[in-house]
Amino acid sequence: MTSSVESTPTELPRQLTLLDSTMINVGSMIGSGIFIVPSAIALYLHSTSLVALVWVVGGIVSLFGALSVAELGAMMPKAGGQYVYLREAYGPLWGFLYGWASFAVIMTASISAVAVGFATYLGYFVSLDAIGIKTVAIASIGFLTAINCFGTKLGALVQNGLTFLKIAAFGILVLLAFVLSGGSTANFQPMFPSTSFSNLIGPLGLAMVAVLWSYDGWIEITYIAGEVKDPDRTIPLALIVSTLLIIVIYLLVNLVFVYLLSFKNMSHSPLVASDAATVLLGSTGATLITLAVMVSTFGANNGFVFTGARIYYAMAKEGMFFKQLATIHPRFQTPVASLVSQGAWSCLLVLTGTFEQLFTYVVFASWIFYAMSCGAVIILRRRSPARHRPYRTWGYPYTPVLFILFAIGLVIATIMESPRDATIGAGLIAVGIPAYYYWARQTGSGYDRAS
Repeated sequence: MTSSVESTPTELPRQLTLLDSTMINVGSMIGSGIFIVPSAIALYLHSTSLVALVWVVGGIVSLFGALSVAELGAMMPKAGGQYVYLREAYGPLWGFLYGWASFAVIMTASISAVAVGFATYLGYFVSLDAIGIKTVAIASIGFLTAINCFGTKLGALVQNGLTFLKIAAFGILVLLAFVLSGGSTANFQPMFPSTSFSNLIGPLGLAMVAVLWSYDGWIEITYIAGEVKDPDRTIPLALIVSTLLIIVIYLLVNLVFVYLLSFKNMSHSPLVASDAATVLLGSTGATLITLAVMVSTFGANNGFVFTGARIYYAMAKEGMFFKQLATIHPRFQTPVASLVSQGAWSCLLVLTGTFEQLFTYVVFASWIFYAMSCGAVIILRRRSPARHRPYRTWGYPYTPVLFILFAIGLVIATIMESPRDATIGAGLIAVGIPAYYYWARQTGSGYDRAS
């Protein structure tokens, strides 16, 4: 008879195909941002050419990040993504701080915020008070956590279905905009800005911050790289294809919003997608777009739940987090303990209502870690030039350097705009330093050295 110890898997199996990997990334990127940000962009810029420019440039910057991280993902196809890359390039302390920040705030607060957004839109169909919204949000987190506990392929199947629905919804919106009446080419005016470039620097900066936030999620597949089939080929392709697809979708959708609403109406619309759909289909359009937002947020959260748990699993496997989170369910072959812990903490953040403020505190830190990950490409090229690299970053070294410069600019802008929030966020991350030394002493395996 096979013992329970022998039958318990020690590695997460490679089950995810190129389609699964691409849909995880696409589904994570298409969240609530595309339904909110276009209104702010119209308010900042008031020019079709500039609106198109910031969405294309923001997409290219994200693509540069994807092109850079793709090299790391193919070279180190392990669970944990940035945790692995930062540990490898800068030392275990930096990897731990990223994982710590992800569990404490970055991933879990994102899950909480998106769940509350989903519940809020459900209020369009069902009357919900504040307690009701929190209840629905917690229930959605629990449901998605359970799905991902019952199998990696099940979680991927749900993600694929929801992502295909999102893409179809945007495709139908674009098609109907040019088939049905309601839009006008006159709404594309002014095509070019009428003010000097010096007066546009501030608005362009604000617009770029909003756009880059909408593209966030392009890195998600790296967190589950240990479960991807043929990772040498699949991870780079998934990162690049998903980002290119989102650039096309976002650009077309924003041009449709302008075509249907005009800059003036967009800039005063808190629900720009709903208003655009109403122009085409009346109240039915508003209902349909509300459903689309719910599908979009639900699908994005499935991606976050799916991928985030692999970060803490990777940390625990190396003895740098609670050891129970390194366990794999013998039947479902998923990191159930890590998924449940992530879900429980996210639900607690929903209950306390602190997730929005916490995320505000550390949002700038996400971009510090992104910049460091792209910097890891350069560091590891110099430190280990002979290391096997199935994929090499296109445009190296300019691609990672340009992404790093944009990320630094975004971080500086965030600190200047909200120095108090940035300081508190840095403090939250710094709390992880004593935690790091605690687990480093527990392992006694060389992780007690500082980076």
